[in-house]
Amino acid sequence: MLQLHKADGSEDGAAPAIAIRREDYTAPAYWIDSVELTFDLDPNKTRVLNRMVLRRNPDVAAQPLKLDGDDLNLARVLVNGQGTSFKMEGSRLVLENLPEGSEPFALEIFTTCCPAKNTQLMGLYVSQGTFFTQCEAEGFRRITYFLDRPDVMASYTVTLRADKAQYPVLLSNGNLVDSGVLEDGRHFAKWVDPHKKPCYLFALVAGKLVAREQKIKSRSGTDHLLQVYVRPGDLGKTEHAMNSLMYSVAWDEARFGLPLDLERFMIVATSDFNMGAMENKGLNIFNTKYVLASEATATDTDFANIESVVGHEYFHNWTGNRVTCRDWFQLSLKEGLTVFRDQEFSMDLAGSPSARAVKRIEDVRVLRTAQFPEDAGPMAHPVRPDSYVEINNFYTVTIYEKGAEVVRMQHNLVGREGFAKGMKLYFERHDGQAVTCDDFVQAIADANPASPLTQHLAQFKRWYSQAGTPRVRATGRYDAATRCYALTLSQSCAPTPGQSEKQPFVIPVELGLIDATTGAALPLQLAGEGSESANATTSRVIVLTEASQTLTFTNLDAEPVPSLLRGFSAPAVLDIDYTDAQLLTLLAHDADAFNRWEAGQRLALRTAINAIADGAMGIGASGQFDHQILAAEFVDAMRSVLRNPALDAAFKELVLTLPSETYIAEQLDVVDPQRIHAVREAMREQLALSLQADWEAAWEQNQDTGGYSPDPVSSGRRALSGLALHMLCIAAQKTGDVVWPGKAYQRFKVATNMTDRFNALTALVASGSELAPPALARFHALFKDEPLVIDKWFALQAGAPDRGGNVLPAVRQLMAHPDFSLKNPNRARSVIFSYCSANPGAFHRSDAAGYVFWSDRVIELDAINPQVAARLARALDRWKKLAAPWRSAAREAIARVAAKPDLSNDVREVVTRALAE
Repeated sequence: MLQLHKADGSEDGAAPAIAIRREDYTAPAYWIDSVELTFDLDPNKTRVLNRMVLRRNPDVAAQPLKLDGDDLNLARVLVNGQGTSFKMEGSRLVLENLPEGSEPFALEIFTTCCPAKNTQLMGLYVSQGTFFTQCEAEGFRRITYFLDRPDVMASYTVTLRADKAQYPVLLSNGNLVDSGVLEDGRHFAKWVDPHKKPCYLFALVAGKLVAREQKIKSRSGTDHLLQVYVRPGDLGKTEHAMNSLMYSVAWDEARFGLPLDLERFMIVATSDFNMGAMENKGLNIFNTKYVLASEATATDTDFANIESVVGHEYFHNWTGNRVTCRDWFQLSLKEGLTVFRDQEFSMDLAGSPSARAVKRIEDVRVLRTAQFPEDAGPMAHPVRPDSYVEINNFYTVTIYEKGAEVVRMQHNLVGREGFAKGMKLYFERHDGQAVTCDDFVQAIADANPASPLTQHLAQFKRWYSQAGTPRVRATGRYDAATRCYALTLSQSCAPTPGQSEKQPFVIPVELGLIDATTGAALPLQLAGEGSESANATTSRVIVLTEASQTLTFTNLDAEPVPSLLRGFSAPAVLDIDYTDAQLLTLLAHDADAFNRWEAGQRLALRTAINAIADGAMGIGASGQFDHQILAAEFVDAMRSVLRNPALDAAFKELVLTLPSETYIAEQLDVVDPQRIHAVREAMREQLALSLQADWEAAWEQNQDTGGYSPDPVSSGRRALSGLALHMLCIAAQKTGDVVWPGKAYQRFKVATNMTDRFNALTALVASGSELAPPALARFHALFKDEPLVIDKWFALQAGAPDRGGNVLPAVRQLMAHPDFSLKNPNRARSVIFSYCSANPGAFHRSDAAGYVFWSDRVIELDAINPQVAARLARALDRWKKLAAPWRSAAREAIARVAAKPDLSNDVREVVTRALAE
């Protein structure tokens, strides 16, 4: 049983939080072999009869049985059919007088709960008249008393009973074995899951739903039924989700030999959901955002996200369900691995090398703008954390995205075939078990005994235990006399909370050398190697394991330009003193698409940082810089990218998009949010004006993609035409031109798909066009009955550029809109998160009004839904980097939240760690 300890300290008089530590793990004192649940579903009083068969764990000393519970009404407890004494320790049910010995015994618990009042959306709750569950991580204890921990795996039989007219569809995990009619207009359905599972994978759904169905046959010849359930009226928007599910089933069996292991696989969509989706065994529950899509209501990004998330949750069927986590510290065992798998799935479906590269760049951009700041902030934690107060706070980009990068490094160190062998061994060893991150990496290594991973296994595992983002410093020296180029790579990692000293990581560095004059790729021959070994390749992987290593490349006629961390071969920051000329060479010639994009980003970032630091550059009365910032060489390079017929439109759009304000801020020691905003806006304005003719050409060449398809080529063309229209409207506002805003408004009105329509609306709003208000009004009128589209409408306005402090008043008005509801996570995120977390130029006001708004909303949300509140609380994680007056104002806002005596553990952990020195 996990032991509880006091955390170190507290803030502003708050009681110390309770921390759970990984080092205190012990196996459960009891195992639960089988669970038979019977639900009489009623929104105000659902009755839950829980019949379990338990046995003592012979490897753990005898002790009372302590079952987790939360917000339950206990009516009856029977042991082997007889009444028994019990007591309560807080919310736990404690049973001491249990049968001795190792023989199984029966435990029956009868409870009631009120799903209609469950605003936390954890456990059993009601959304728009339909019952749903969310049990990960610790929601099952809100349904019945149980050993609510992932290493207790049991067989489940579930009977659902409800009014047939109100709840005609009754779903749970596994296979439907019986159903029928009961008295008083009620009916029942009985489900049996043939696979043991932890309770966090339990699910039930009951309501008025309709389904898209598809029968498939696996490679082994087994028939399966796939079903996507939605509310009546939404069925027409489920085709893409179903196709994505079919692709996922086929891909997992083809790539990893992992077949669907149930007679049926179900997806159910709900608009009230804290997460994106949940992989409950055979019954995935999804946020509607990741299921519903039509060309009229969903953008290309929505289509791509649905494909990715459907794949992710299905892939959990093996990596997370068949093999699950021993404890929640091992969360990345399933999440990091499955993110890697969904990334590979999307890249494989993308097909072409260029489309794969675009996907890789998009994934890395998320990592560097979200996870790198987390690694450098108060909530920094290893991929496998050492402690937590509230596990919900550790569903983070570190666990997911960085965890995926750690798996990707393993994949690349052993090769594609070697990784498949490792996965096969992993399932042979651990199918049906709850295991650890160590078990996974050990299986990959054991299947590949000669690989660099196995050679450095103990050191590689530091990726799981050490927090922080390592930095790789690269310096090169060319010796003309010997025709040698010495490249020195050194690594370091800054201290993080609780970890002051860091040992060297295993860092795979994929690299190449480029001729500075011709841009040609150069052969890679290391000193001591024969020439034949180098002639075969112009790209290779060097495994950096020491604090510093020097590589000497021979037979080079001139100093090359190094191309390092190709494909982002490790989640590290590369420090290298490139000249502008070297970066321009990489941008124009590097065979690695990621580093080609990265060169453009480095040039833009360097320009931004220099302008921010240059005290001679002032901000005019308009809030903009009054003169140009970008060098002519950079503008010419961007023009060359736009004009290059060999580059895909999607890649061009990525290169022409400037680094975000958040990413720029992370490169600075002291952050002036308004100056960053002004610099980036000036850079964007200069690009818009300097490349106006090329933007017009890009618009004309890419605006017509024919009949709608979300494929990479078509979506890439829409992305580039959307960026071009955005830039043309920005230029028009500067010059007083009315033509391009008019064209944008016309495109908005006549667009045949949501991507083009929303791109046009965004261009009008972002440029401050006088046509934006009527376009927004028209958009709402068109889509007032489409909740996911209205989420976009809210988010666009909350994320708009701040002009004279107008965004915060607009956000307050949006919260008063009849369509706004704080209780709906999607709607809360669309307004409050879009402002506080995604609009730094508007949020970081010098009068601190944005911070006051944030603290009010965190407190307000915490009373309704602590998970959502804790996510919002993360918006000020990096307050210590802020310059005056923002820094003191942000701290005051955080302290105000921390001073609330009745905060949830979710929020208190976040704000306490933020305030810790």
